[in-house]
Amino acid sequence: MSASVYDRESLISDPLHGYIPYLATAAADETAEQTLIDHPWLQRLRRIHQLQSVWWVYPSAEHTRFQHVLGAMHLASRAIAHLYPSLVDACKPEQVPSRGYVESLARLAALLHDVGHGPYGHFFDDHFLRLHRLTHESLGQHIIVHELGAVIRGIRANPHGRLEAHETLQPEQIAFLIKRPGGETLQVPAWLRLVRSLFCGVYTVDNMDFVLRDSLMSGHGPRAFDLDRLLHYTFFTPQGLTLHVKGLPTLMSFLDARTNLFQRLYFHRTVRAIDLMLRDIIQPTMALLFPISPMEDLDRYRWLTEWSLLGEVERWAADADPQRRALGDAWQAILRRRVQWKMACERTIPFLRGQSEEASIFTDEDVVERKVRSHLPGALRDLEFRVDVARHYHLALNPTAPPQNFICDAATDRVRPLGEHDEIRRLPVSFSLCRLYARDHRHDADLATALDRLLNVKGDDKTNM
Repeated sequence: MSASVYDRESLISDPLHGYIPYLATAAADETAEQTLIDHPWLQRLRRIHQLQSVWWVYPSAEHTRFQHVLGAMHLASRAIAHLYPSLVDACKPEQVPSRGYVESLARLAALLHDVGHGPYGHFFDDHFLRLHRLTHESLGQHIIVHELGAVIRGIRANPHGRLEAHETLQPEQIAFLIKRPGGETLQVPAWLRLVRSLFCGVYTVDNMDFVLRDSLMSGHGPRAFDLDRLLHYTFFTPQGLTLHVKGLPTLMSFLDARTNLFQRLYFHRTVRAIDLMLRDIIQPTMALLFPISPMEDLDRYRWLTEWSLLGEVERWAADADPQRRALGDAWQAILRRRVQWKMACERTIPFLRGQSEEASIFTDEDVVERKVRSHLPGALRDLEFRVDVARHYHLALNPTAPPQNFICDAATDRVRPLGEHDEIRRLPVSFSLCRLYARDHRHDADLATALDRLLNVKGDDKTNM
């Protein structure tokens, strides 16, 4: 190895992956990876927590989207190093770009997959971006192509290899990788569709990093699942990203670890109570802070982070304007962690194969509240309480999109969709955590009894329970 390699490369010390290498310098007519890492669109992710509201409950879980995307970039390199030979075998070799191209493309897609996120992550998608018919993915695609395209096209190397002389990274391909499949008409090469399963499948460079990272940083454990073994038994076939059946127990451990994090971390009762408070104030807050679509003012959206939002609303408590002052007071309760909703009861509702979740009332919190209220004693029919339904999909399979993950049977060498394997079929499709919250605990028993009566109703016009 030439000493010049050390001049071009730099290392990031990461508590999960050890050292993450990246290229810090490049030739005069090229762009270094560090230029993209240091770009304002990436650096803003330092000011957005990875875990939305969880850090209000788990004080050590203050890691950011920036740390996570660096880890995902590192996993993309590891995955391509292992998978590139099978990618070539699965496609016509002359149709697959060089390993340097595929690895750089995957690294940048992993680095940029969260670039469209706003403060409070997925919560912000649901309660602000959706109002403008956007998601962080669609916004991220626009940022990648129109804001970062020139930087991306200038990158010609990664720590493990270079693009061929005739190759140039395509921002549109990176945008394709970060968007979940479904309803698209874009014609893309077979190899690119296969690579997308590393970003939009059952186990991805995104969720493998966040399961390990969130578990570590929250104190749940440093080794949530066996990453090395899961990668080892994974390869590409013409059908898609394929797991050898020997790796199935490791995949099941990964799915268990992810489910446990949803139940204990992301859906923690106090985390969801804080989210109930946020629900009441996020839209009027954004009406003042950002009254237009982010697409109409990307520079202003780049400024919008948790730091800027919380710094602004903290001042509102002393504002002369009554609306701002009222919102400022509401934000003070969150900033001082005065949680106003107390969990009265909780029930887990699994949805098995063959059950229609859409036919259940437990997809509509307003309906659940109305029906629970009808089962309360007459004197409590006007009790102030809130319903929270948190849903987790074990595989997050999109029935309208082609399968992304497959399994290879050792005995027959047959490759079939992962969802057809008996062990996977035995998993619930999803589960809902249905919780009732009140201002205090005086009526917990009444609320629990009412919810149980609702769960035991037979022949309801909109329930499969």
